[in-house]
Amino acid sequence: MSDVPLPKITLKYDGLFDFEGLYAAITDWAKNYGFLWHESDYKHKVPSPNGAEQEMRWIIEKKVTDYIQYEITFDVHLWDMQELEIEQDGLKKPIVKARIYIIIKGKMIYDWQNKFGGSKFAEKLGDWYNQIMHKDIDSKIDPLYYRMWNLHAIIRKYFDMQAKKYAYKGYLGED
Repeated sequence: MSDVPLPKITLKYDGLFDFEGLYAAITDWAKNYGFLWHESDYKHKVPSPNGAEQEMRWIIEKKVTDYIQYEITFDVHLWDMQELEIEQDGLKKPIVKARIYIIIKGKMIYDWQNKFGGSKFAEKLGDWYNQIMHKDIDSKIDPLYYRMWNLHAIIRKYFDMQAKKYAYKGYLGED
């Protein structure tokens, strides 16, 4: 089993936002594109006078073929986190005031079922398979990378950090 890491994408924000809404936006995106979601790490540090600190790692995975799997990891770090309540349309809504730093890392995993592992012969067979299927395997990298940028654009739009237009919209033949 080997993997091809993609360049990481980062995002920083400082201000008020709906953390539950952000979480829901990312999980909805994952479900819409057929990814499985899980939270692998969660740390909550004792609040200081400025607020709490939290660190989380979210991982979404998708099995593309019997040989290739996509994995996108979100490392989320919040500082000076204070939970507040605002009134919107007559209803109370919880929001968070914090500094947030998100690192999005993606990788394409070859042989996720470990079919070509265990013996030297199987590894050689796997290398041979990679050489034969090179074009097909390489064609799977771009969709993952553009999906990561799509997700980045959704998060930036959520924080209202950019224009509402996504530069790569339509690249994968989707809206």
